[in-house]
Amino acid sequence: MTEPQNESVSRGSPELWLQAARDALLEGGVESVKIQVLAKNLNLSRASFYWFFKDRDELLAALLTQWREKNTGNIIKRANAYADSLAEAILNVCDCWFDQELFDSRFEFAIRSWALQSPGILAEVQQADTARIAALTAMFERFGRTPGAAGVRARTIYLVQIGYISMQTKEDIRLRMSRMPEYVQVYTGVEPEVREMNRFFSRHGVSFVEPVAANG
Repeated sequence: MTEPQNESVSRGSPELWLQAARDALLEGGVESVKIQVLAKNLNLSRASFYWFFKDRDELLAALLTQWREKNTGNIIKRANAYADSLAEAILNVCDCWFDQELFDSRFEFAIRSWALQSPGILAEVQQADTARIAALTAMFERFGRTPGAAGVRARTIYLVQIGYISMQTKEDIRLRMSRMPEYVQVYTGVEPEVREMNRFFSRHGVSFVEPVAANG
């Protein structure tokens, strides 16, 4: 039997509750993800939550699944994406750092902050780190790097980005883009071609920018 439309609207939807939970997590940490608070923010009854989730733990598990599928999933997909050169492969991964549809840095920070309070979430984060670094290592190996060198370079690109997130670093987009050719050279040991950089800039709606020194 189909539920009357007004009943569905009055209860919201799983996606609506999950988005509210994510917003609360980003703004105030996991302690802010409370059913009563979410219901008030959504102008829905607390009871309507239970049409979609068994309890708060199930909602939190759904948040983790969303983070895992988006942030970890897309890093792995970009590391496995087709590329003609190692520089192009690195730039495929770097798409994640500039496209929130691929990788959400605020979501990443919120999950890592949550991990500081929960051994279970810390284990999830560590598992994600391992999977991401493994995918990056395999990417370097495909382009002829030895396993040892591939692992070091994979950790370099990954830990730099996690450092950006953990420090909540804010950079002007053109300034950060101007540093990308040098980053690629550091990560790969080879200088990217102009056409490779231009394709990368174009994907992110930025015209070619002149490189600047690291202390820019």
